[in-house]
Amino acid sequence: MDVINLLPSPPHFFRLFFRLALSLFNSTLHANYRRALVERRSHIEFDIDSETGFFPSRKLPQLPNTFDMWESALAEANGKLCLGDDDREEAIEKRPLGEAWRSSIRAWPVLDTEQLQNDLRLLQRAHFVLAWLVNFYVHSQPPTGNGADIIVPKSLTLPLVAVSRCLGIAPVLTFADTVLWNCEPIDPSQPLSASNIRFINLFSGTEDEENFYVASARAELRGVEMLRIIDDYNNLPTFTDLTTISKVSRDLNRLASIIGEISEIIRSVRPTCDPHVFYFDIRPWFEGSGAKGPNAPKWIYEGIEDSSKLDLSGPSAGQSSVMHALDIFLDIDHKLREKRVPSPSESNKRADRGFMERMRRYMPGRHREYLNFLAVTPKSVRQLAQSIPTLRDPYDNAVLALKRLRDQHMKIACLYVVTMSRQTSARGCPVSAMMAKLEESRASGSEPVRGTGGNELSALLKAGRDATARATLKRN
Repeated sequence: MDVINLLPSPPHFFRLFFRLALSLFNSTLHANYRRALVERRSHIEFDIDSETGFFPSRKLPQLPNTFDMWESALAEANGKLCLGDDDREEAIEKRPLGEAWRSSIRAWPVLDTEQLQNDLRLLQRAHFVLAWLVNFYVHSQPPTGNGADIIVPKSLTLPLVAVSRCLGIAPVLTFADTVLWNCEPIDPSQPLSASNIRFINLFSGTEDEENFYVASARAELRGVEMLRIIDDYNNLPTFTDLTTISKVSRDLNRLASIIGEISEIIRSVRPTCDPHVFYFDIRPWFEGSGAKGPNAPKWIYEGIEDSSKLDLSGPSAGQSSVMHALDIFLDIDHKLREKRVPSPSESNKRADRGFMERMRRYMPGRHREYLNFLAVTPKSVRQLAQSIPTLRDPYDNAVLALKRLRDQHMKIACLYVVTMSRQTSARGCPVSAMMAKLEESRASGSEPVRGTGGNELSALLKAGRDATARATLKRN
């Protein structure tokens, strides 16, 4: 109800004055609401560090002595087991070692994780150790050739599912396990940084694998400044004064510059991680349940009812919370809910529109809560740029920088996955059985190249790139 209409009709001047006062009052209430909404939760609650972002500020601690068998088994496997499909002589000689290692895990008792449940870092360490053990266990098994599902023993699955539920994360190897929780500073006296980081566990034992993780970590750490820009925006009390508008403009241009730097980091992986080594020696270790397609063998978690309903796709760059935060901030419409131009192509429509949302289930629960928190911002920066012409170019600059980043990601994926899927190993293919299946499916025209989580890679990346381009304002 309009308060003014309840009062006697005063002179016109007083009516204007009253309306102005009421407007200022409402603006103050709105500003206080915005401030309360943002200040209600701190980054600490979301397990976000002011300097390292989504990385823990310190290396995760070792598990208590009760769990020594887990830690020891991971140390024994680290870089020493071979892929089950590896048919080189060296790998075949190591198969008895792998079978003995897996037999010992099958004989383990199921350890109770209750004592870990009040310590976030110990829960993260338990997830990290168990998830790596699961992938070592599954992928070191020689192929049976009968297409049977893969049974993962309850000594791994029951505690992994228990700690995953506490953390709110998928009970499988994730981006957090391979990158965020898998590193330590080279110099412990100095904080973790892009130049002071090394990785603890490697599946292949190759420098290429570590360099791949380092590039991912450098991109994540560079994204910490993006989080600060997003945080600054969400703490603005108002959007009406010139000083605020000028700050938003500067921050958007700065954001575009940071995104450009991350693109360069992605490009920098090429000299340090050989595509052939990545595709044949590293990438197969990342594959989750059903990664080779809908008809491929699935992982069965022993002792877990309806384990087929678990999220078991495995790690993906799509699980980077920094990139999700950027998408939310810039209002990138991956699900094609908004009417934007150009219209989505048929390929865009066929792609997995729920991919990004599903990838959030593979993030630590607190990081996912942070993304949900960002999503309820009272006024998105895109809406603001639509209403203030001077912000349109800075906003579009940031969006186009993100589009170029996704173009760069597509080039890397094409080189490291699509192109490699059409080659054979010059030194004896370590995944010959997998390659034979790829060749058969390609000849029949029935099977697309898939990501480690089983998604159709090319369609997925193009859809993400095109959704980003559609966010620009000049064409909408």
